[in-house]
Amino acid sequence: MAEDGSTTRTRARNRRGEGARLREEIVAAAVDLLEETGDESAITLRSVARRVGIAAPSIYRHFPDQPAIMLAVTRDAFAELDERLRADVNAAGDAPRARLLALCHSYLEFARTRPGRYRAMFGGVWTPDLSTASVTEQDMATLGRSSMLLLAEALADCVTAGCSTSTDTFADAVALWLGLHGLADQRVAAPAFPWPPDIAERLITSLARLTDR
Repeated sequence: MAEDGSTTRTRARNRRGEGARLREEIVAAAVDLLEETGDESAITLRSVARRVGIAAPSIYRHFPDQPAIMLAVTRDAFAELDERLRADVNAAGDAPRARLLALCHSYLEFARTRPGRYRAMFGGVWTPDLSTASVTEQDMATLGRSSMLLLAEALADCVTAGCSTSTDTFADAVALWLGLHGLADQRVAAPAFPWPPDIAERLITSLARLTDR
């Protein structure tokens, strides 16, 4: 057992041209550590290298520093979230209201089933020092943009269908996301609280300005 709590193994060397596979393994190892510990500080070059079974300097061929690994982890998490949102929305059928509700519940389910990744994405456990890290302000600004656009588009479809009275779909989509995030966060923080079974629907209906139509 490694002293940092991660598992040490010996990794077979990649064949020529398989460097991308090592990059994927580094990111996967970082994701595993994040899910196991829920703590971004557990992801170090040393701990990730031990998990993959390589020497720490080998990571520098793919990532210049720890924040670069975390950026890759977070980007992959947002890609997974987008994939889930799209799949659940498409499975909900054509009715705009049902599609918006499906998207919101899909978001909450992702937060519940991927707690480590979710905290890295939205919970403030990862705040790189942009003055020293390889990660840029632009890198951070683009994270989550596609997910927010999906939410805004779903709400706009509700307005077009006449089942939402929103007059500023992007602003209301941001408010809706903040509400969903707050609910997801508090469900984790206070699991013993007697949450009303329809609390998500109440929240979504109010913030998305949904009508009975």
